[in-house]
Amino acid sequence: MAKLDEPLRKVLGDKTAKVLASGLDLHTVGDLLHHYPRRYAHRGELTELASLEDGEHVTVMAEVTKVQGRTLTRSPGYVLEITVTDGTGELKLSFFGRKGSYIPERDLSPGTRGLFAGKISTYRPRSGRPVRQLAHPQYKVVAAKNAEAAAQEWADEIIPIYPATKGLDIDAITKSVGMVLDQLELGADPMPELTLKRRGMIDLRDAYEGIHRPKDWDQLGRARKRLKWDEAFVLQIALAQRRLAAAALPAKSRPAIEAGILDAFDARLPFDLTEGQRDVGREISEDLALEHPMHRLLQGDVGSGKTVVALRAMLQVVDGGGQAVLLAPTEVLAQQHFRSITGMLGELGQAGQLGGAEHATRVALLTGSQGAKVRKATLLDAASGAAGIVVGTHALLEDHVQFADLGLVVVDEQHRFGVEQRDALREKVTGGRPHVLVMTATPIPRTVAMTVFGDLETSVLGQLPAGRAEIKTHVVPAEKPAFLARTWERIKEEAAQGRQIYIVCPRIGEQEGDEGDVVQEEGERRSPLGIMEVLPRLEGELLDGLRIGVLHGKLHPDEKEAVMRRFTERELDVLLATTVIEVGVDVPNATVMVIMDADRFGVSQLHQLRGRVGRGNLPGLCLLVTDAEVGSKARERLDAVASTTDGFKLSRLDLEQRREGDVLGASQAGRSSSLRLLTLQRDEDVILAAREEATALIEADPDLEGNPALAEELAALLDEDRTEFLEKA
Repeated sequence: MAKLDEPLRKVLGDKTAKVLASGLDLHTVGDLLHHYPRRYAHRGELTELASLEDGEHVTVMAEVTKVQGRTLTRSPGYVLEITVTDGTGELKLSFFGRKGSYIPERDLSPGTRGLFAGKISTYRPRSGRPVRQLAHPQYKVVAAKNAEAAAQEWADEIIPIYPATKGLDIDAITKSVGMVLDQLELGADPMPELTLKRRGMIDLRDAYEGIHRPKDWDQLGRARKRLKWDEAFVLQIALAQRRLAAAALPAKSRPAIEAGILDAFDARLPFDLTEGQRDVGREISEDLALEHPMHRLLQGDVGSGKTVVALRAMLQVVDGGGQAVLLAPTEVLAQQHFRSITGMLGELGQAGQLGGAEHATRVALLTGSQGAKVRKATLLDAASGAAGIVVGTHALLEDHVQFADLGLVVVDEQHRFGVEQRDALREKVTGGRPHVLVMTATPIPRTVAMTVFGDLETSVLGQLPAGRAEIKTHVVPAEKPAFLARTWERIKEEAAQGRQIYIVCPRIGEQEGDEGDVVQEEGERRSPLGIMEVLPRLEGELLDGLRIGVLHGKLHPDEKEAVMRRFTERELDVLLATTVIEVGVDVPNATVMVIMDADRFGVSQLHQLRGRVGRGNLPGLCLLVTDAEVGSKARERLDAVASTTDGFKLSRLDLEQRREGDVLGASQAGRSSSLRLLTLQRDEDVILAAREEATALIEADPDLEGNPALAEELAALLDEDRTEFLEKA
C-alpha cells in the first residue's frame, strides 16, 4: 500500500521516479496526486468520415482496409499508414517513428474495427488528390458484438491531460497516477467531519479518484470542490494561527491624548477629512491604544489620501513619546514623502528650530546617498529620539540605525519590499514589537487581501477627497496617426496655460535596460522606447521651445532631487521619465500624462502613472500611446484602463491576467505555488467560507490538538521556509 509520504521509487520503480523527480519535482505519492491534470479532453460525438473538416477534434468508428509502412525519403524515419473507412468516406491514420516500433502495426490489421480520436488535417502527396488524416490518433480496438455501445462509452470518456515532461509523456503520467491510486492508503481525513457534512463535500479518497479518473463531469466537479476547499482551508488555518499569535505579542500602548501635536495638526488642516479618512483613522487610533501590535493594511485608490491618514497615526505615536518610521522603496518617493510631511506639519515639524511651535517634533530623512555630515546628524536624531518621524529608504534597515523608542512602522508600497527587509525594522525595538501599518496605492481585490494579507486587519479608503479633478483617459493608437500629432499639440496648449506634463517611457535607453515591470507581449516587433531615444525628437521637433527635464533611476540622487524640485517649482514644462514617478510624486499643477508604448506596462502601473495628474483642482488627461493592434490582449488591457478610473475594478482585471503568486512565499523560495486549483479571482466564496471555518476552529482549538490529521496537513504545507515567511510577514 502507498501512503502520501511514500517515496515514488518504492511504488513506481527507480526509472520512472527519477524522471518525475527531475522533470516535475515530484518525489512522493502525495506530490504525484497533487499534480493535477491541466485540463480534460472529451473525445466527443462519433463523427461520420464524410463530414470531417480540418482542425476538428473528432472520434470516428471505422474498419481498417489497408496497412502500409514506408521509409521516409527526406529524413531518416518510418511512417505507418493505415487506411480506414466507415462506408461514408476514407481516412488515413499516420504513425511516425522507427520501423517495428509500433503496436498499431500488430493491433490494426485489415478487417479490424476500432475507434480513432484526434485532430483532422489534410496533406497533399506529390501526385494525387488531397488526403485527410489523423496523425498519431488515440485508438481502441472494438469487438463486433456491442460495438456501438462500446464506441459511445469510449467516446464519452473524460481524458485527463497532465503537464508532461521530457522522457515522460501524458500517457505515462496517467499510468503512474493510476498505479498510485490503486495502492493508495489514506489515514484519517484531515478535514473535520462536521465541516465536511456542513459543506456537503466528499471524502479525500473519492476526491483523488474523481480528479484523476473521473467517470463523469459531476464526479470531477465534486472532486474539484473538495480539493479547492482543502487548499483554502489549510491556508486560512495557518493565517488564523498567525493572527492569534500576533494578538498575544506585547507592544507598547500608544493611546491618543488631548491637546497634543495630533490635535494641533488637525486644527491647521486646510481641508476637511473625508468620512473614510475619519473612519480609518479611528480604527488605527484604537489599534495603537492596544497592548499588542497593530498589523493593518491600509489600501486605497490613487489620490485617496493615505498619507494624511498615516501621518495622523504617526503623530499619535509621537504624542505618546514614541517614534514613527516611514519606509519608502525609492529615494524619489522618500524625498517626496519628506517634503509632503514637513509641508503639512509646518511649524509642528520644526522642533528646536526658529519659528517652530512650542509643542513640535522633528522630521528626519535618511537615504543611502546622503553625505556623511547629513547622515550622521540624522542617525543621531533617530537614536536620541529628537526626530519623532524618520522617513527613509532601505538605508533605515542597516544595523547601525537605532531608535530611542520606535513605536510605529509605516511601510509604503509594501510589494516593493521583501519579508526580511520589513522584518529588519521590527528587530530595532526592545521589549516588544512595534505597531505596523502597511500601505499600498495599488488596490487589492478582497480575495487577495484575505489570503496574501490574511493576518492583517484591512482598512480601505474608497472615497476621494473633495476637490479632486476628473481624469480622462484615451488610447492613442498607431492606426490613427492624427491622434499622436494632436497629442503633441495638446501638450503645447497645456504648457502655454502654465500647466505641466509628464511623458513616460518604458526604459532609459537601448543600452541601459528596463526600469520597472515592463510587459513583454509575444511577437513584439521592436524594443520598448527609451527616454534617450525620445528626447532628441521632443527637443528638436515635437516640443521645440518647451523646458524639458529628464528623470530616471540611474541619475545621481542629487540630480534626481534637483530635477524634481525644478518640476515642482514650475521651472520645467515637461518631465520625461521612467516609472520612478509611478507612485508618490505629487505635483498638483501637472495635468497631462503621456505614456509611450503603454502596452508595455501592466494595468496597475498604468493606473498608478495616471494618478500623477488630476491631483489638484485642474482636470487631468492621460494618453496611452500604443502600436498594439485592435483585438490584441495588450489593446484590450489599454481599453480597460481607459474605460474606468476605479482601481479596484482594474485590480481584478490585473489579477485575471497575471496568475497570483504563492501566498506563502514559495515564489521567493523558488518553488511552485501552493495554490493548484484555487484561484483568488474566481473562488471568493470558497475563501470566505474557509476563513470563517478556520477562524472558529482555531479559536476553539489553537494548536489543533483535537485535529491531529489537520495538524499534519498544516505541517506539510508549512515547511521551515514558509513558517519563517509567515512569522516575519
